[in-house]
Amino acid sequence: MKKLPWVLLAVLLLLGGIGVSGPYLTLRGLAKAIETGDTAKLDRYVDFPMLRANLRAQLNDYVVRRAGPELQSNLLGALLLGASEKLTGTAVDAMVTPTGIDALLEGHTLWKRASNDLESSDAYAAPRKPRPLQGAEHHFQSLSRFTATARTPQGAPLVFVLQRSGLRWKLVDIRLPLEDTQVAPMVLPIR
Repeated sequence: MKKLPWVLLAVLLLLGGIGVSGPYLTLRGLAKAIETGDTAKLDRYVDFPMLRANLRAQLNDYVVRRAGPELQSNLLGALLLGASEKLTGTAVDAMVTPTGIDALLEGHTLWKRASNDLESSDAYAAPRKPRPLQGAEHHFQSLSRFTATARTPQGAPLVFVLQRSGLRWKLVDIRLPLEDTQVAPMVLPIR
């Protein structure tokens, strides 16, 4: 009878440990899949339909805010905004898939090789592996929401949002640094 409270405490500690370590294990698996270019494993860590919907909404909101009220109230402007919404939606739908991410990683590899950003000084060395989550700050927002904030080379925050579904955690949103009004393109932190 005296062992029952200890067993219950051990079970509660085990469940708590699983709950707290879940997002960290997901981030580690996600980073490893990106580093190795294993897009098949990304499906385990990313909720692609939700990620596409969130990125589409962010980009459409950004385009509308940048257009301003003058363009929104104009008939031709409204048509252009509708066309841009379709264009951004199509681009997000094409890129936020395992195949699209594989193409992005391949382009990243080619860029690293062309810019001579290699693992060693040897001309035939492999390009540096992408590490988008290196140095990220981690925070629990609630029991079912977790964020990892990385910084772009310009210092803007890029927030990766994980959400819990049962005992599994998946990437559901990437908050892009679109608030910056710089004209220069934003470079993502894939070192």
